[in-house]
Amino acid sequence: MNLRGLAAQILSRVINDGQSLTAALENQLPKLNDHQDRAFVQALCYGVIRHYYALTCTLQQLLDKPLKTKDGDIQALLLVGLYQLQHMRVKSHAAVSETVSATRHKPWAKSLVNAILRNYLRDAENLGCHADRSASLNHPDWIIEVLEQNWPDQSAQIMAANDQAAPMSLRVNLLQGSREDYLNRLQQLDINAQISAYNPAGIVLDQAINVEQLPGFAEGLVSVQDLAAQLAAELLDVKPGQRVLDLCAAPGGKTAAILEQQPGLQSLLAIDLDAHRLKRVNDNLLRLNLQAETLAADASQPDTWADNKQFDRILLDAPCSGFGVIRRHPDIKILRRASDIETLQALQYKILNAAWQLLAPGGILLYATCSILKPENEQQIAKFLANHPDSSELTIEADWGMARPHGRQILPGDNQMDGFYYAKLAKSL
Repeated sequence: MNLRGLAAQILSRVINDGQSLTAALENQLPKLNDHQDRAFVQALCYGVIRHYYALTCTLQQLLDKPLKTKDGDIQALLLVGLYQLQHMRVKSHAAVSETVSATRHKPWAKSLVNAILRNYLRDAENLGCHADRSASLNHPDWIIEVLEQNWPDQSAQIMAANDQAAPMSLRVNLLQGSREDYLNRLQQLDINAQISAYNPAGIVLDQAINVEQLPGFAEGLVSVQDLAAQLAAELLDVKPGQRVLDLCAAPGGKTAAILEQQPGLQSLLAIDLDAHRLKRVNDNLLRLNLQAETLAADASQPDTWADNKQFDRILLDAPCSGFGVIRRHPDIKILRRASDIETLQALQYKILNAAWQLLAPGGILLYATCSILKPENEQQIAKFLANHPDSSELTIEADWGMARPHGRQILPGDNQMDGFYYAKLAKSL
């Protein structure tokens, strides 16, 4: 199987069909048995999506006329070729010949792909997209404008961070061993890693590896979770005997972290709308030897599932734009639409109001997003506090992120974390 051709198929599903990169990879990578082949295809796909706007601008300069819509796979293949020549250590002759070989299903494209890539090699120094703002900043124009509106002083830094691969962070299961012991196990296998100063169970690997290489992963000694996401369990401040509700819980990293931190809960109910994604919550709990009730249900309509129950602690990991995790999911830049933001804001507020009904007097609700947009975060909380006289905000005292008028914001790359927002709300007695 031609690996460049497979990468182009995956990319075409994202660019042309609107499928998420994660889903497209999960669908196609099982065709490859070799781990190195999988890693190479994944690197090609993430690289092309990460540099999509710059690569597309270069390709437009090399094409005499745009390709037809039906030939989106050939355009994706050309992007694969350009990415190899610009960003990978693949020898140029190998990159060209193997990319050309991937046109076997469309023989007419062979000469085109060959000419485009060889012209690039000859003319690379004369090709430039500096005048194209979207290409030079490697984001679509509308996202550039939104980031500049929200963070005028930090927008360039945010976009630069978005184009970097995120580090691989781990959460040690402290129910099964200390972080220091696990770090020693990694060192014995020559896996270099550092502890996080902000997370009692957090470790950051110097280089990402396959989870199967992590010692004790199958036995539940450790999980993969970003350092910013790991903060949720501690912020929720769960106590023994409490009832906890985790809304929009999939894939279950925060659910598991709460249970690892406080095994003495009376109960934990994890809700997610997507039954398929909820299966991942159950799989994670099984691997970690943890127990919780899971339910596929609509968090915005608790009347259909809550049965008048109340909870001492609620974690609402609200659906959001994902603008804090673009470095981990670069296809957000391609798939997200400006119109999505207002729709998501309305859904966030609806779920927040619904969750508040389920919070017991004296309870705490932790509102979290992986967004950096103020309308989804601090402005959402300001509106909620103004409309709910029985609510008050608990200040988050921390040395990570930045204090905002409401809540605390982490920007992408700060202290090796994803972009994340937290606000802590208390319900009066």
